[in-house]
Order: sequence, then structure tokens, then C-alpha cells
Amino acid sequence: MPDILQVAKDCERFGAQGITVHPRPDQRHIRFDDLPALKKIVTTEFNIEGYPSEDFIDMVCDVKPHQVTLVPDPPGALTSNAGWDTISNEQWLISVIEKFQQEGIRVSLFVDPVAEMVIGAKKCKADRIEFYTGPYAHDFTTNKELAIKDYVHAAGIASKLGIGVNAGHDLNLDNLRYFKDNLPNLLEVSIGHALICDALYLGLKNTIQLYLKELSL
Repeated sequence: MPDILQVAKDCERFGAQGITVHPRPDQRHIRFDDLPALKKIVTTEFNIEGYPSEDFIDMVCDVKPHQVTLVPDPPGALTSNAGWDTISNEQWLISVIEKFQQEGIRVSLFVDPVAEMVIGAKKCKADRIEFYTGPYAHDFTTNKELAIKDYVHAAGIASKLGIGVNAGHDLNLDNLRYFKDNLPNLLEVSIGHALICDALYLGLKNTIQLYLKELSL
């Protein structure tokens, strides 16, 4: 409980424009055997994120989601708390990304808002980047102009390079609008923990509608 398939259907029915899951080796969140069933019922965009171990690569290639987001959180990591070093991992990431793209899967790399890492993502042949927004959320309440500065600069570089921009981690109803307004090329955001916390008080349908409102023009 809850029924993961029914929740996914309801999230879409309430207005969610995509479903993101992050299967971990210990399966403490989503389970590997949930993925094929989710692929069958998700009617929006299905995004699987995680560390590209051999098992993960095989699983994603079998399921064929619309997008895979590669995150540098190896087995044993508590959560995602940093982006890829796309320079030192370039050759490995190129080989991994090619495997997914050959299956028709769009690839996004989880990165920090650092120019060199964005340029490195382009060299790795990623289709998109996903900004790790933990530092933005942490600094937002004290100095939002400074908190967003590096993201605006890095997003501008991504736009010039022709890389799509996603974002995720610690975005919520307080800081989401400002982030979206300052990154006009932002394509999508993945929000999990904050959305569920809000849903405990506001209900799932109402919460999704509130997040969509923050992302509206």
C-alpha cells in the first residue's frame, strides 16, 4: 500500500505530466518488477532514474521508458546529493548513453550548475541535463538571487549547446515558481518528497494542481 499503479494513474488523471521512478539496489522505494507494469499504464512521460550499473542498464533497455536520467549515486548512497563529473567519467558515460539511445531512450545526466559539467554532458552526447537543485533550495530562503545565479548561467550554456534542461531535488511550492521564472528553457521538473509531504495535508489531487499552477505562465 498504496497501489503504485493506481497512484500513477491518479497522478496523471489529476494533471501530472509525467511519472518518475528511482529504483535503488535495495528496492526501498520502487521495485524492479513494478517497472514493466508502470510502462504499460503510464500515458504521459515515463522517466526512470538511477545509477547505471549493468543490472540497471539491462532493466531500462528492457522496459524502454521515454527517458532515463543517470544519477551518480552508487549502491550504498543514501540519496542523490551531487551531479556527475562529466569530464572524468566521459568515456564511460558515452558508452552507457549510446546503449540507451540505440534503444530509442532519451538520456538526461544529473549535473551541478557548473559550466564545465554542462559542456562535458554535451561531449558525452547526453540529450538533456537535470540540474541538482539541492543547493538552490538550501540557499533560497536567505538569498534567492544568489541561489539561482549559477543555474541561470549554466542553463544559458546548455541552451547554446542544444541540450534540454530538467531539474529536480528539494523543489517545492515555495521555491519552484522563482526557479521556473528564471530558467525560461526549463523543460521539466521531477518532484517527489515535497509533493507527498504537501499531499498529506492538502490531498494528492489538490497538491498536483498547486504545483502545476506554480509552473504555469
